[in-house]
Formats: sequence, C-alpha cells, structure tokens
Amino acid sequence: MTRLAALLLAALLALAGCGERRPAPELVVGSRPGSTLLAAIYVAALRSYGFGARAETDADPMAKLDSGAFTVVPAFTGQTLQRLQPGAAAMSDAQVYRAMIAALPEGVLAGDYTTAADDKPVLLVTQATAGAWGGHDLTADLSSLPKHCDGLSVGAVDGFQAPLAVGSCRLAAARQFPSEDALFAAVRNGQLTAGWTTAADPASPADLVALADGKPALIRAENVVPLYRRNALSDRQLLAINEVAGVLDTAALADMRRQVAGGADPQAVAGGWLAEHPLGR
Repeated sequence: MTRLAALLLAALLALAGCGERRPAPELVVGSRPGSTLLAAIYVAALRSYGFGARAETDADPMAKLDSGAFTVVPAFTGQTLQRLQPGAAAMSDAQVYRAMIAALPEGVLAGDYTTAADDKPVLLVTQATAGAWGGHDLTADLSSLPKHCDGLSVGAVDGFQAPLAVGSCRLAAARQFPSEDALFAAVRNGQLTAGWTTAADPASPADLVALADGKPALIRAENVVPLYRRNALSDRQLLAINEVAGVLDTAALADMRRQVAGGADPQAVAGGWLAEHPLGR
C-alpha cells in the first residue's frame, strides 16, 4: 500500500469513527427510598419522549442533585420550602411554589408543579363531628376548626410531621399511634376528635370525613414538583417532565401508591398510568 493510499484509508476510518453516534447518557431521576413512585413517574415521562432515564435512591437526593449525581429530583413544594427556609409563612399552592423557587440553591431550578395533585396534611373526623361542625353540610372544612379548638384531641402515626396550628388554633401535641389502623380506630371510637393523614394517603378510610382546606389556605401546600439542574435538560426533556403537571391528580397518586403498597413494581405502575394518560395529548 502506497503512503498516499494509507493516508486516505486512515482519513476514511477517522471520518467513519466521527460519524458513529454515541448513545446519550441516561438521565438519573433520584428520590428517597420511600418516594420511588414519584421518581418512576418522571422516568416514565422521559422515556415516553424517547429519552433514556433510570431511577436511583438516596437518603439525601437534594444533595445528589446539587452535586450533579442526579439530574431530576421529584419533590413536594411545602417540604422543600420548609427545608430551605424554615418558618416560611406561605400556605397556598402558588405562594409556596414561588417562595420555594426563591429559596432554591444556585444551579437548581423547578419545573411546573401539579395543580391537581397534592399530599398536604389532612384532618379526618367522624361524620358526626363533621355534621356538628358544619351543620347540615357534611363537608365541614378547616375554617370551622378554630371554633372548636378548646379541648381538641388530635392524633397521628408515629413520625408524622403534624402542623402545630390551623389558622388561629394552636394545637396540642398530636397523640402518637403505631399504625394508621390504630389511629383511625381512635377517631371512630371517640378517643380522638381528629386524626392526621395526607391528601394522597391510600389508606384513608371512606367512612371518615376529610376537612377540606379552603381559601385562604390554612395548611401549607404540598404539590408535586420536579427539581432539576440548570442546563442539564434539553427543551424537550424539560417539556416531558413539565407535562406531568397537567395529567397527575391526587386520586391517581393515591391509587398508584395503593398498588405499590400492595407489592407492585413502581416503574410498572407509573408506566401503566402514563399509558392511560399519555403526555402531549
């Protein structure tokens, strides 16, 4: 082979090598071990747009996001705000979201939050209590609570971060119970006036009444929101995670949690839900 032919061959091989497209690295969606369903939802959203993505867990996903190990971290707006700015006064969905954005560390941004999906603390009472507080309206809401603040007995499952106040009503420390079954039984038999749960808790019993939070909000919002690293997502990747906000609601979140609690794989559950609620439609 002549020197010229060898040079031409080397050039052709180099061009062929340059033409080979390396697969884009997978995006890592991180969460705490107890929040794998949320991560699975955003992984499914990214995959539905054709992007490689996988879920990973860590005890401190925000730290992993800050370091660049995670690309996206699903979170709840109120919990994130409380972590970054303890004592913040914001309560409503929009107020909490704006305050959270202002408190995010440099290099971390927030996508669209789910206006129809939240997991804020909720007080459950018996139908008799709801009727007494709301008159003929069994949908008594939290605004009636301050009128019955004296002698109010409230409980929660061990480890639940219960609000210290509802409006002008300063609550006594919640009695602790080892399980939700024990907590709800205590509400039913009158040991407690009310029991704390969350809006998307799949174990909330149908025979107890959730006191709705009206306007102005008395309980801090907890909407689902994707946090991501600045410049880490393309426009279409950002579109994929933002479109979750338009389809996810509280009932769907509770139903998916129920399936996962029953032993179903979180990624399979999220994928099935997204197949029924395709993005971009």
